[in-house]
Amino acid sequence: MTDRQSTLEEDRPLMPALVRGWQCRCPSCGAGPMLRGYLTVRESCPVCGEDLHHHRADDGPAYLTILIVGHIMAPLILWGFVEYRPDPMVLATVFTIGTVALSLFLLPRLKGAMVALQWAKRMHGFGHAA
Repeated sequence: MTDRQSTLEEDRPLMPALVRGWQCRCPSCGAGPMLRGYLTVRESCPVCGEDLHHHRADDGPAYLTILIVGHIMAPLILWGFVEYRPDPMVLATVFTIGTVALSLFLLPRLKGAMVALQWAKRMHGFGHAA
């Protein structure tokens, strides 16, 4: 096995890539924006030129968002109802706004982290030489 082959097979640093992905930055350089718009992943990084079109995030970020938001909001709804006994319409309004806001915050960050995970693990074409 040549040095080039062993370099291609090694995983890239995972934690820096995930942090950069969470920040919606290029997992390779951390300087260029990963997303164009709210959820559209760029074809390549405008700073370092790393190809990003290989990603296969699909529905993963949405499922993770639902999972996280559900696990945060369900206990809060129960606690808020038991502790304060608000009017049901007030409770529904407050937690609807909170759920939507948290979902809109998490979705692009989780998509960036999922693309960064695929980049770090050389999945779906990220590991092939150009």
